[in-house]
Amino acid sequence: MKVSKRGEYALRALIDLGIAAELGRPMLRAQEIVARENLPKGFLEQILMQLRKAGLVGTKRGKHGGYYLNKPMDSISLGQVIRLLDGPLAPIRCVSQSKYEKCSCPDENTCGLRMVMLDVRNSIAGLLDRHTLADTVRGSLAKMRACGAKLPYSTT
Repeated sequence: MKVSKRGEYALRALIDLGIAAELGRPMLRAQEIVARENLPKGFLEQILMQLRKAGLVGTKRGKHGGYYLNKPMDSISLGQVIRLLDGPLAPIRCVSQSKYEKCSCPDENTCGLRMVMLDVRNSIAGLLDRHTLADTVRGSLAKMRACGAKLPYSTT
């Protein structure tokens, strides 16, 4: 399992939206995220549209428009976002829960490789499903504050 640039940028954009919301800015323009995260604008807009279609973000048009989180941060897991953008978390298809394909080994039930890869899949999924956007945003803000970093998107 490897997180693609699409998946990474989606997570970074969601974290930025979460940080901004926590700091009193519930809505951001795509250009603000592009500037802070140094992302390609067109690619980010495609990703934001995919997140919108999935119901994770919403949009508001107009002069004071932008993107906002459409769900509570504690209901968005990192695993959910990665699966949405990158597909299954399984390192090989025969251990995937959503895209299972029979492997070429003679007996899946006794295949040592499959057993190890199932443990890998379960560990990765367990971690990513346990960590929410809220956890990540709170952790980022705590680290910024502890380091004395300037808080982005702050209204004060």
